[in-house]
Amino acid sequence: MVNQKVVLKFSAALVEQPIIYRLIKNYDLMVNIIKAEINPRREGSLIMELSGQPDNFQSGISFLEGLGVVVEPLSQTVVRDEERCSHCGACTVVCPVGALYMNRPSMEVGFDNEKCLVCGLCVSYCPLKAMDVKWGD
Repeated sequence: MVNQKVVLKFSAALVEQPIIYRLIKNYDLMVNIIKAEINPRREGSLIMELSGQPDNFQSGISFLEGLGVVVEPLSQTVVRDEERCSHCGACTVVCPVGALYMNRPSMEVGFDNEKCLVCGLCVSYCPLKAMDVKWGD
């Protein structure tokens, strides 16, 4: 089973096409949409986790690229400024997947980057602005 977080960039001509439906139906892929910015008649982008059997996964990616969709691996990560963080736990409350959590009994915030969806909620809710989203490899 292949499981990868990817960024899809759609041209204005493709935004209104049922592309995700085709990935699921024709290629038997599982799709978890993390973030979407799609507007009619404008370019769009989609961050998603895509899972499936290796052959189906590659066929699905080839299908997307054949349509003109730009497919890139997700190269974002959430980082925490340890010096700014007061371990208040505000970020742990909003994390939808438990990537941010309270360590017990120390009551310090822990972070599991493998679980992180890079949704950015923690960045918005951190009162000390200790969380940030970084681009990179």
